[in-house]
Amino acid sequence: MPLIAPSMLAADFANLSSDIKMVNDSLADWFHLDVMDGVFVPNISFGIPVIKAINKIATKPLDVHLMIVQPERYFEQFKEAGADILSIHFEASANLIQSIKQINKLGMKAGIVLNPDTPVSVLEEVITEAYMILIMSVYPGFGGQKFIEHTINKIEELRKLITKKGSKALIEVDGGIDLLNCKRLVDAGADILVAGSTVFSSANPTTTITSLKNC
Repeated sequence: MPLIAPSMLAADFANLSSDIKMVNDSLADWFHLDVMDGVFVPNISFGIPVIKAINKIATKPLDVHLMIVQPERYFEQFKEAGADILSIHFEASANLIQSIKQINKLGMKAGIVLNPDTPVSVLEEVITEAYMILIMSVYPGFGGQKFIEHTINKIEELRKLITKKGSKALIEVDGGIDLLNCKRLVDAGADILVAGSTVFSSANPTTTITSLKNC
């Protein structure tokens, strides 16, 4: 069974505590939290104060995805805010290996994120350092986008690289995931599925999470 990480970007921010409790009580495994700065991506989401607030209620790990420039400036603050897993973009990191080691040293699990146009081959030298690789199956910045089909091939390629390098990295996929494509992602090698609109726009989010879990 895949791990399920509902993306809180799609939650109802006027009733955030209710949606957090729903995730707590569901079969979801993590909370996925997208931090956008309006520079690295053309959108602004939320930051450290909101993550601190979520952490007060959440009973499951916080999976924080940084879509920001110079992410290394804020590693300690996100640790203090409650991040359990902290993922940074390959495209935004000046010294990726150093940043991954810093995240690990702070006691978080480090993830590396690849945009749709970034090939898996860039991970050759760092794949053994990361806890997780997050493959973006849409272009980062906005929720509700259509799934990019090439992602299936990319997951398969990443799984081969992980095996080749003897890495233990998990594969997370984010963007356009629904009940129609989730099984294909898991069959290709995905370990964690991030779902925002699919969960929070459904008539029964708890049931949808269970269905994703059984993909």
